[in-house]
Amino acid sequence: MNVKSDLFYTKDHEWVLINGDTATMGISDHAQGQLGDIVFVELPEVGKTVKIGDTLGVVESTKAVSDIFSAVEGTVTDVNTALTNTPDKVNSDPYGSWIVKMKFTKKNPELMDAKVYSEYLKEEHH
Repeated sequence: MNVKSDLFYTKDHEWVLINGDTATMGISDHAQGQLGDIVFVELPEVGKTVKIGDTLGVVESTKAVSDIFSAVEGTVTDVNTALTNTPDKVNSDPYGSWIVKMKFTKKNPELMDAKVYSEYLKEEHH
């Protein structure tokens, strides 16, 4: 299982890259592995304002449909439209296949760094 050290993670298995007041988000390697073959990614509208925990979009696989929850409060500034035609990129490159970028005003206080997230995954699987 791949956990990148420069990212933050949520309990719902989204990853977040914080760069100044921009948050780039996607789903973790663990999440894509649990979902299986991803066949569809529903992206939010650019300009949408969300609070922490709001649904940003949906990832649909051959096994399940899973909501993507926002790890920050802010406004959607960009979406990865390439995933509309190639949603399976999330399986092959979950950390390169970002889903949404946001200008944020507040981040989830429960975000975990890579070390804590790795421990969380171990606990979740026992």
